[in-house]
Amino acid sequence: MDSGSWHLELPYDLWVTLPVSGARPSPRYKHAAAVFDQKLYIVGGSRNGRFLSDVQVFDLRSLAWSNLRLETELDADKTEDSGLLEVLPPMSDHCMVKWGTKLLILGGHYKKSSDSMIVRFIDLETNLCGVMETSGKVPVARGGHSVTLVGSRLIIFGGEDRSRKLLNDVHFLDLETMTWDAVEVTQTPPAPRYDHSAALHANRYLIVFGGCSHSIFFNDLHVLDLQTNEWSQPEIKGDLVTGRAGHAGITIDGNWYIVGGGDNNNGCQETIVLNMTKLAWSILTSVKGRNPLASEDSVSVAFRVVGLIVLVRKGKGLSVCSAIIEGEHHLVAFGGYNGKYNNEVFVMRLKPRDIPRPKIFQSPAAAAAAASVTAAYALAKSEKLDIPKTLSSKFAGIGNDLSEKDVRTDIDAIKEDKRVLQLSLAEVRTENSRFREKIDEVNSTHSELSKELSSVQGQLVAERSRCFKLEAQIAELQKMLESSQTIENEVQILRQQKSAFEQEMERATSVQTQGSGGVWRWIAGGQ
Repeated sequence: MDSGSWHLELPYDLWVTLPVSGARPSPRYKHAAAVFDQKLYIVGGSRNGRFLSDVQVFDLRSLAWSNLRLETELDADKTEDSGLLEVLPPMSDHCMVKWGTKLLILGGHYKKSSDSMIVRFIDLETNLCGVMETSGKVPVARGGHSVTLVGSRLIIFGGEDRSRKLLNDVHFLDLETMTWDAVEVTQTPPAPRYDHSAALHANRYLIVFGGCSHSIFFNDLHVLDLQTNEWSQPEIKGDLVTGRAGHAGITIDGNWYIVGGGDNNNGCQETIVLNMTKLAWSILTSVKGRNPLASEDSVSVAFRVVGLIVLVRKGKGLSVCSAIIEGEHHLVAFGGYNGKYNNEVFVMRLKPRDIPRPKIFQSPAAAAAAASVTAAYALAKSEKLDIPKTLSSKFAGIGNDLSEKDVRTDIDAIKEDKRVLQLSLAEVRTENSRFREKIDEVNSTHSELSKELSSVQGQLVAERSRCFKLEAQIAELQKMLESSQTIENEVQILRQQKSAFEQEMERATSVQTQGSGGVWRWIAGGQ
């Protein structure tokens, strides 16, 4: 593959392994990536339970890797207070975004971590590395969180602190003043989680997808309105997506591409796309089960080409960027884990797609009503148009000197617009008619169910009355049973008295018999 024109040989919407030259970086996952000046920067990560501190650079023109040597301006007080004497300490589960000529690294897990979140920087012009001073309501230190760039602010959501407590709080970092602020949100927030992904839509909505707790892998989607600070969980359409964590996401023209991730058992083989206007999922492509892109925990996705604007988003241990090569969007993936750690580079050439309008939370009924009103208003205006026969003569005196042919052309165009609007109005009326039929059907079903409910309620009343009668009969029988028991006791006493009387009679008879026998013996002895 020619390093200068390799992108022209790629198929659409399929992942392809890039041939790279030179020494490759150490295989890893849970790293961070960003793009600047035609180069892909990979920072930190984890391998075999060991945190990494290197900065690897992939040149997107020569397709070659190199190692970036960082420098630092030692400040004994700051480094001693932070407990961070290294130029760049080993780290994992951090987030990284590009801001001007700097890479900002937020949070992550370290061997020596602080109580509050640390913001580090790498100046790509001077290779200088250090810690940025921040103020305000600094959030607790964490890893596995998400960081999303909104104008000149960063939005931090969720993650897991150093005691493994799961979080679902929201914080802002003003990059111009480097001031932190906690966001007071309303409504029901997402469950505490980490290893999720987050994206910005219409410069107003923060969308959070997936992630996990210590026992559950989520496939839900939540939306935070950044103007009202209100959480919601809208209805999602399209293909059913499985729960996942450690995936990567990037938004391109209103579409959110999700790559990799998985649960403790399986990696997600499909690359999925969320239409952020319709809130509908679809499967873009799939890879084989043991492909590094079907990582069970993490993969990084990033790309950049000369003179191109790059968007960067960060999910836990995984970063995503987009780039345009000769008018076409591409994605590039690096790293991950699928039974073994990976250091391959993958690329996908995205097929051109329609750009959806930046809307959200508009129901079909509301959209149909709006279209109906717009079409009716336009039709009413077009029907009031009255083009006088002397119009061409009036235009003749204007500097533009419009000809009668031009006027006729305009009239034809207006008539065509009117015809299109009439067709649109007819479609809206047809749709409304279908809605009415569905409503009538629902009402009819509701009426039948109401009748059945009334019948069941009547039967229930009858059964209750029968139960009351049975309970009364049972009470009477219980009383009779108690009376019978009393009579039986009295009979038993009489039987005992009779037995005693019979025994007395037997004893008396025996004594009398013995007495008569003695007299006769005395008479016989006297003779």
